[in-house]
Amino acid sequence: MRLGIDLGGSKIEIAALEGGREVLRRRLPTPRTYDETIAAIAYMVAECGIGGPIGIGIPGTETLDGLVKNANSTWLIGRPFRADLETALGRPVRLANDANCFALSEAADGAGAGARVVFGVIAGTGIGGGVVVDGKIIGGAHGVGGEWGHIPLPAPSVGELRDARHCYCGKRGCLEVWCSGPGLEAEFARMTGRMATAKEIAASDRSDERAVIAIHADRLARGLANICNILDPDVIVLGGGLSNMAHLYEVLPPLVEKYGFTLGGQPRIVKNKHGDSSGVRGAAWLWPET
Repeated sequence: MRLGIDLGGSKIEIAALEGGREVLRRRLPTPRTYDETIAAIAYMVAECGIGGPIGIGIPGTETLDGLVKNANSTWLIGRPFRADLETALGRPVRLANDANCFALSEAADGAGAGARVVFGVIAGTGIGGGVVVDGKIIGGAHGVGGEWGHIPLPAPSVGELRDARHCYCGKRGCLEVWCSGPGLEAEFARMTGRMATAKEIAASDRSDERAVIAIHADRLARGLANICNILDPDVIVLGGGLSNMAHLYEVLPPLVEKYGFTLGGQPRIVKNKHGDSSGVRGAAWLWPET
């Protein structure tokens, strides 16, 4: 039995897997303070009645001394979250970035199953990524392996250099500010003078709106070309809300090949299998089955 928890911005989800089959799943709203978050997780674990170690996906990562950094849930930043959870739960805990958990889930028994090198993409409110090689997360020396959302947009045009917006990370022109859902919506507003959600934009047949979608795909492709040049993954699995944009699976492979160094070899880019379940499933895969 594997037990995993996905700590999201709006919900905490717990799931138990047995032989890859989900046998339990429960959710609670995410509290907005540190102590309440610890208490909510402890309550969910006690309620499920399953023993053994726990894997938890968080919207951030750990420093070398065990403190949380780079978390969208800002009340976690600078706190010894894993150590405090182990004290509250009385059992071992492993933490991993939520994008890494997504990649691990899809590599284990999802759309990337059987592939040696998997790059998992989260494209939604932000842009995140995770690298899995031979079934293991490659987090890197500082826990930021796969964080392609915070590289600058590759090969920017003069207009893109001029219009590059500031990112929450403190830098300007990150891939995330261009290619996330809010980035797509901002570009749509700039080009058309109208407001629309990413979902509405993707469903449109208007020529001016299709032009916005084409620019967005081109920017994604430039970022993925850098990933392919460095990592050359066997498969790229898309997740997050933008993974539901069906045109991406047709237009991205040739564009990535065009911008990358793999002429004659388009990358394999596929949609996730487990959807928003991948985060909690990947957290469960952080430990061997007990």
